[in-house]
Amino acid sequence: MPSTLVHVALALLIAAALLGEEFDGRSALVVTAATVLPDLDVALEPILSGAHRSVGHTLLFPAALFALLWWDDRRGADAIVRQRYGNRGLRVAVVAVGCLFGAAIVPDLVVGGVNAFYPLHDTFYTVDGRLFYSTDRGWVQTFVDLSPPETESRRTTENFAFRTVLDAEPTLGVETASGDGSSGSGQPQRVERIFPVAMTGFRAWLLPLSAFVTAVRLWQTRRATGAGAGVEE
Repeated sequence: MPSTLVHVALALLIAAALLGEEFDGRSALVVTAATVLPDLDVALEPILSGAHRSVGHTLLFPAALFALLWWDDRRGADAIVRQRYGNRGLRVAVVAVGCLFGAAIVPDLVVGGVNAFYPLHDTFYTVDGRLFYSTDRGWVQTFVDLSPPETESRRTTENFAFRTVLDAEPTLGVETASGDGSSGSGQPQRVERIFPVAMTGFRAWLLPLSAFVTAVRLWQTRRATGAGAGVEE
């Protein structure tokens, strides 16, 4: 599954593109905080099984935030966000919520799945497949499956939970422990907690790419700000 660092890397790329000269250290922190927020649902796992990718990853979360920003902006002169932070603040807020949706939740939706409409509808969904053109078969897509539904039960918070950093599991590549708590070879069973950083080459590439783009964008913003201050003087 994508790590939190990968989510943040993608979010900073999106923010740097959408905010332009308004992308600075403060807006980067706001976008980062919004993108990290969904993954905090892992802390609820000890008291609510299946909370990870449910409580913080429901699509209702960004939908409610977008609706709240829209409602506040419609208030005109009484709009709280515009009054306190101006037009720039509203734009940063919209981009931050957009990154929460597009950089935090959607990547998990396509890799492993999320409980998309929790708590109104307790079911994990995964959007995965292929789209290509074949000289033999023509256009082929497997994202939308129109075949009869399978008989196997759907994944819910009651029967399914993602492995998180809170879970200690048998070390990858080591034989399953026997009933006495040791491996088949008589050696004590090793366990590990995984803190994912980048589990595929593509996700690993996103990290330095985002760091480079973010650094360049911040440098350009500071340079433009400094030049503007010099002109005013």
